[in-house]
Amino acid sequence: MARFAFSATLLSVAIWATAASAVTVDCDAGQSLSKSLATLNKLTPATVTVKGTCTEYVLIDGFNNLTLNAVQGATLQQPSTNPQGNQYVLSIRASRSLTVSGLAVHSLPSIFSAIGVGGGSNDILLQSVSTDGSWGVVVYEGSQVWLKKVTVNITSGYGAVSAFDNSDVHIVDSLLERPTDSNFYAGLFVGSGNVNMQGTTIRDMQQSINISGSGSVGVGNFDPTAAGIDVFIENPSGTNYNGAIVTDSSSLNISSAKLHISNAGQSYGYDTGAVLVTNGSTLNAGASLIVTSSQGQGVIVSNGSHAELAGSSITGGVHGGLVVVNLSTAGVDSSTPLTVIGANGTDLFCDSKSQIAGVINISNAKVVQCNNLLTGNYVSLP
Repeated sequence: MARFAFSATLLSVAIWATAASAVTVDCDAGQSLSKSLATLNKLTPATVTVKGTCTEYVLIDGFNNLTLNAVQGATLQQPSTNPQGNQYVLSIRASRSLTVSGLAVHSLPSIFSAIGVGGGSNDILLQSVSTDGSWGVVVYEGSQVWLKKVTVNITSGYGAVSAFDNSDVHIVDSLLERPTDSNFYAGLFVGSGNVNMQGTTIRDMQQSINISGSGSVGVGNFDPTAAGIDVFIENPSGTNYNGAIVTDSSSLNISSAKLHISNAGQSYGYDTGAVLVTNGSTLNAGASLIVTSSQGQGVIVSNGSHAELAGSSITGGVHGGLVVVNLSTAGVDSSTPLTVIGANGTDLFCDSKSQIAGVINISNAKVVQCNNLLTGNYVSLP
């Protein structure tokens, strides 16, 4: 009988704990999201429903299996003062299996970024989240994050989505954009991190994708539940300098989804344009890079870098289509259809110390300024 009573007590406690893990926070009624989170057991699964406008800084630190669901219209607003020197309006640290859904986060120019995910957090999902203000979403300290249906409207700072410190980020069905102002922005800023993208649009950024510090970006069809597949870099305002910069031993890898880049670069040319691969970096494009109507160059490969094309298309540019300079190389493998590089100011260009191989696999190249062209992939081998 005593054992039964003890078991019944444990069951009662378990049921109570489960019920207590479902919390509703109504900030319009004077409640605080931060104070409500402080009452939860961080190691027990919990669901928090957020209503109204919460004007506060929120730190989610060391939580496991937490779901933060925002009722339509729920907002996290940065306060006008920051006495604790917070870097993020919403900061997620050292947490795992955490979902934030439907929340709008508004930041001011006085803070580093709207959302930060760090401290080795993993299995973090930001879904149907929107941010505006400074930067957007920053992932750092080896954290792992999925962004699904996320909208970032950056109005100050630099990067709409950033990945640092060997962090891993997947971006699906999202929109990264900026207002019409004189500031200088990047849609995606990757330094020593890895980002994979699908079904996403980056619009009107001066540097749509900036990859440095041995970082990597992949464009592919990796999420079968996604609404979209291809990635689009659009520049209707004409303020863009580069669709993608790949620098400092970094890589851009385009595989099972296409990367469309239109109207990139500036009319003066130089190294502005759709894709700049430089300083020992690589572009692996295959048949999945579609460059149209560049105001600058199409693809420029420089400073000991390499690009692989096989079935891509680079057309209608004001300056060069494929430009290879400063001890760099480009290879064009056989494909069906062939790689199309045509209707550019100069279709193929290389300097005396650089080389383009596989020109037999290029169609439509009529204006050529390159003395180091190989018909196949290699010179005659022994």
